[in-house]
Amino acid sequence: MTKLTHLDATGAAHMVDVSTKADTAREAVAEGRISMSRDALDAIREGTAKKGDVLATARIAGIMAAKKTAELIPLCHPTMLSKVAVDFAFEESGIRATAVVRLNGQTGVEMEAMAAVSVALLTIYDMAKAVDKGMVLSGIQLLSKTGGKSGEWSRGEC
Repeated sequence: MTKLTHLDATGAAHMVDVSTKADTAREAVAEGRISMSRDALDAIREGTAKKGDVLATARIAGIMAAKKTAELIPLCHPTMLSKVAVDFAFEESGIRATAVVRLNGQTGVEMEAMAAVSVALLTIYDMAKAVDKGMVLSGIQLLSKTGGKSGEWSRGEC
């Protein structure tokens, strides 16, 4: 069984000591989706949502979330991110958000990528809820990561 790294020998939560790890190039890619009504989707696509440019605001919110992940997740290390990109794709009944996060450092950026996607989707909900309160966030997941001791990992075809 794999040992949980955020628990010490007594089972108490602790922040993992990364001081002896070498800096490596690391990247994580995550995605998630928000489904919504045709009216909400059209308002976002056409730029007619009452609160303004939904996707531009959601992109900035996602980037900010990646930068603040260590403040949200108790045992995450603060990081010096070198890249955060949040992109959106319209689908038949919703929007897919994808985040790419990179750094050169001693710890990975999986949590930052998933935080970016989560907050970007929550921002879409906030900005379009006047049109559709029944929107659903789903499928928030890590797609791939590179770097560090564990090397490359990919979810593969989803």
